[in-house]
Amino acid sequence: MKLIDMWNSSPKPTISFELFPARSEKAAESLEKTIDTLAALKPDFVSVTFGAGGSTREGSRQLIEKLKHEKGLEVIAYFAGFGLGPKDIVAVLDNYQAIGIESVLAVRGDTPQEEKFEPHPDSLPYASDLVAFIRPRYDFCIGVAGYPEGHIDALSKEKDLEYLKLKVDQGADYIVTNYFYDNRYFFDFVERCRGIGIQTPILPGVMPIYSVKMMEMLAGMCGATITDEVRQGITALAEGDKEALVAFGIEFAVRQCVELLEAGAPGLHIYTMDRSKSAVGVVNRLRDEGLL
Repeated sequence: MKLIDMWNSSPKPTISFELFPARSEKAAESLEKTIDTLAALKPDFVSVTFGAGGSTREGSRQLIEKLKHEKGLEVIAYFAGFGLGPKDIVAVLDNYQAIGIESVLAVRGDTPQEEKFEPHPDSLPYASDLVAFIRPRYDFCIGVAGYPEGHIDALSKEKDLEYLKLKVDQGADYIVTNYFYDNRYFFDFVERCRGIGIQTPILPGVMPIYSVKMMEMLAGMCGATITDEVRQGITALAEGDKEALVAFGIEFAVRQCVELLEAGAPGLHIYTMDRSKSAVGVVNRLRDEGLL
């Protein structure tokens, strides 16, 4: 089922998880266990990332097929178009269509780290170009990324929102946001979107805190503000107590999610980092409270 149809057919908020292809045998074994644990929660859908420049193209396809055909899960397939030529784009999207994918998330994607990487001369430089390419050729439900605090490369929040409006005007059906540690960023973002005529559903992304190192690294990469509340909460924990940190991360994420759902968010999209404990803790708490 297309994501937009899920929301149109039921007032119940969706719960979903992001996964990415394993890059080693050890990681693959861990991911298999994570998938089984998360599948038992019966999410409305899962999303699978697509590496920069198509670097995980085969791994993404294999994971999508496993989730969809072996585990029976609805899957949203990321597609990062940076550096790929039209033939490669069509090949990937044709494959998604062939294996039964109905919803995609079209993003520009990061610049590949390989020194010798050369983008195709006819590659599409922006996500809006990718949406415009997909819309007349395929019947996918198309999602795009939104940034409540503004994209890290954006000149301003206002300019970033203009580009998001362009993506929607080119045919995007829904928006999935980057994570944030202060819900006010999300609420302000939704208000600003509605103010310029963006009426598509906006699904908030939620990132539980898994470790201090990961939190700092990811925030630096994507521009998420680590709030004083988060830093003070972590400082109050016993130094080096990993279990206490994960428990704090779950509790903090639960509070975020409760407020988001009570404010009318269409669902929650949890960035799992291919881990299950935090996602299980958050979802079970929300279900115990009757919010999912």
